[in-house]
Amino acid sequence: MQYRQHAAAGAAAVTGAARVAIVPLILIVSLFFLWGVANNLNDILIKQFKKAFELSDLQAGLVQSAFYLGYFVFALPAGMFMRRFGYKGAVVTGLALYAAGAFLFLPAAQMHTYGLFLLALFVLASGLAFLETSANPLVTVLGPPQGAARRLNLAQAFNPLGAITGVLIGRYFIFSGVEHTPEQLAAMAPAAREAYLASESAMVQGPYLVIGIIVALWALLVLFTRFPRIDEGADSGSGFSHLGKLLRNGRFVFSVIAQFFYVGAQVGIWSYLIRYAQDVVPGTPERTAADFLTASLVLFMIGRFVGTALMRRVAPTLLLAVFAAVNVVLAAVAIAAPGTVGLYALVVVSFFMSVMFPTIFAMGLDRLEDNERKLGSSLLVMAIVGGAVLTAAMGLTSDLFGIHWAMAVPLACFVVILGFAWRYRKVEAVV
Repeated sequence: MQYRQHAAAGAAAVTGAARVAIVPLILIVSLFFLWGVANNLNDILIKQFKKAFELSDLQAGLVQSAFYLGYFVFALPAGMFMRRFGYKGAVVTGLALYAAGAFLFLPAAQMHTYGLFLLALFVLASGLAFLETSANPLVTVLGPPQGAARRLNLAQAFNPLGAITGVLIGRYFIFSGVEHTPEQLAAMAPAAREAYLASESAMVQGPYLVIGIIVALWALLVLFTRFPRIDEGADSGSGFSHLGKLLRNGRFVFSVIAQFFYVGAQVGIWSYLIRYAQDVVPGTPERTAADFLTASLVLFMIGRFVGTALMRRVAPTLLLAVFAAVNVVLAAVAIAAPGTVGLYALVVVSFFMSVMFPTIFAMGLDRLEDNERKLGSSLLVMAIVGGAVLTAAMGLTSDLFGIHWAMAVPLACFVVILGFAWRYRKVEAVV
């Protein structure tokens, strides 16, 4: 996911480090790719499980609810674990949980049980919470301090690559290309119908088995690789002693709210883009619809580079406001003009979402004291539970009014982000 990559604030320097620790850095940077794969495979799973289990949009959206609930529940425990056992211990634990969640897809498919799939996703996401809590600051300390930002930007570039890879894995190895209408399913003999649904459920086994094996091997590589000694220092801001002060900080609280709505918008749009494409352009095959999702992720990656370049000349707060305003318009087009025009508008939204998570994250931590930043970072990471709540809300809206009306949820999210950016800009203009 794209949107939890700036929790590096407050990381300590490597003791006596004079050069980049190449092998450990390669192993840790690869994690950004690995969790990008997992995050965006969910967008494929929503469509696949809707077909395999004959789910409503709300029920299918529980894929993201289970996934991001895992992040929410384990964000703070992962941080406490890291402070007790160090960066490397947290990374190995995260990879072990990631692999365990992937392997749980095998019995879930064999039993053809949707609830077990949701449990597998929860376990997998708990591992990603450990990885994202530890990998971001670890990248910054695996070398000289003056190169920390450059190393983190390099690592972040691998996340959208992983996201695109996840969608391509789903397109070619999970989607069977066999789609039956409800009428065709109803006309099938019971045994044939059950065999078809079971076969669609089983399509996820191979990809997740391979992912689980790769992740488990990566855990062993990290475990047996010698990392440089890292002085992680005392973490006086890790407890809840500063929580009250943070909650009295209106700008920080607004940033958490904005992050909640941003992640909800991003996850929701990507989760239902395939569904939207097939609904508003009847006859679109699922694999073709997945290509629109791939295009969205490519635009997201391009937008990240363009946005970073623009920030050299445009204030980040102003750029965030402009991008949010554009997305309000694009989401409105997706609602008002369901069809090819609305579909392309929804694809282009991803370009303008690209800068939102890191900009909101940085704005939220701005002007916080050092002993508040780690707790603040954890709370901003926990705000990604918006992906769980608002994706389900979109599913419910779709079931009641149609998939194009579900885009009213991200439209409202972008309005909140616009309000946050504008208010923050006004505050800065006064200071």
